[in-house]
Amino acid sequence: MCSGRVDLAFILRAFSQGADGVFIGGCWPGECHYVTEGNYDALSTMHLCRKLMEQIGVHPERLRLEWMSAAEGSRFTEVVDDFVKKLKELGPLRNGEGVGGNGLKLKLEAVTRLIPYIKLVERERLRVPLKSEEAYNAFYASDQMDRLFQELIADKLAVSQILLLLEEGPRSTADVSEMLGLNPAVVSRHMNISSRQGLVRYDVDRKRYALA
Repeated sequence: MCSGRVDLAFILRAFSQGADGVFIGGCWPGECHYVTEGNYDALSTMHLCRKLMEQIGVHPERLRLEWMSAAEGSRFTEVVDDFVKKLKELGPLRNGEGVGGNGLKLKLEAVTRLIPYIKLVERERLRVPLKSEEAYNAFYASDQMDRLFQELIADKLAVSQILLLLEEGPRSTADVSEMLGLNPAVVSRHMNISSRQGLVRYDVDRKRYALA
């Protein structure tokens, strides 16, 4: 299977189901068997997923992409051994970063629900015009990418987490802030905007926000 067919949903599902790391092996750039050059799609997916992981408190090095051919068995062994060593250093996902249990599950679900939107953003705003590994790496490490990510994805991801939390029951701004590790002012801003959009409502008697 072409590495370009590794969907963002596959990676998130693996973490949700208990994997401590995800490894993707792809053909070397310029050696793709398909005219679509799917390995560049895999590279874009890896970079974007790492940014999403960082945003929800999961160490980005738990996801790794490496180029190798079918003839490079020794390289495959070395790379996998190195990846396993790194995962042992990081520890189990559910307590390695301190985002364990239901909190981690909720954050991963929040990202998963945004996948159709994230794919649209990637296609419309995050495309790299030049097909080269250097160009992709430079773009995803740039200030421009950081700005676009904050502008287009970060806020929507915070709202997705808040709405998921409210599905469990009404919460105060302080409760949401503590449970998600978000600044209270940021939570309050998202609540106000979501309220105007008809997504949430404020229960005056209980002094809690709830789904509308």
